[in-house]
Amino acid sequence: MAAYLVETEREKTARLCGPAFPGVLPERYRREVENPARAYSGAAVLVADSGYGPAGVISVHRACAAWEIKRVWVDPASRGQRVGAALLDAALEFVAANGHDPVRLTVWDWREDAIRLYRRGGFVPVSSWEDRPRLLCMERPAVGLGWPDTLR
Repeated sequence: MAAYLVETEREKTARLCGPAFPGVLPERYRREVENPARAYSGAAVLVADSGYGPAGVISVHRACAAWEIKRVWVDPASRGQRVGAALLDAALEFVAANGHDPVRLTVWDWREDAIRLYRRGGFVPVSSWEDRPRLLCMERPAVGLGWPDTLR
């Protein structure tokens, strides 16, 4: 999670024209790095293993009448190898096994590869529940198990 959070903070600095990233995560993210078991208590955290270590991660948890996917990250060395697709597929299978409620997520609008992945997975843009500019809210309606046929 630390690698994901650092990469995101660097991107936000560059894309949102904020102050230079000091290399230290903001306080709001520290508990995720220092105590992930507590920070992700109640969430399913799925990790892709490359055989040499973690290749990616995704978390999914209940958020009222929906599931929410957060912290999707693929190690740069593993990108382009369908790790993100496999993680998203596994998260959607987890959701389907635990109830067919809608699944939602947020993604920064500059993450075009991730947006394409989510669209292929059946996610569509919806009205924002966030107040941060450039953060796109997406939702996948409640459906059965797995990917849409177009991805298989």
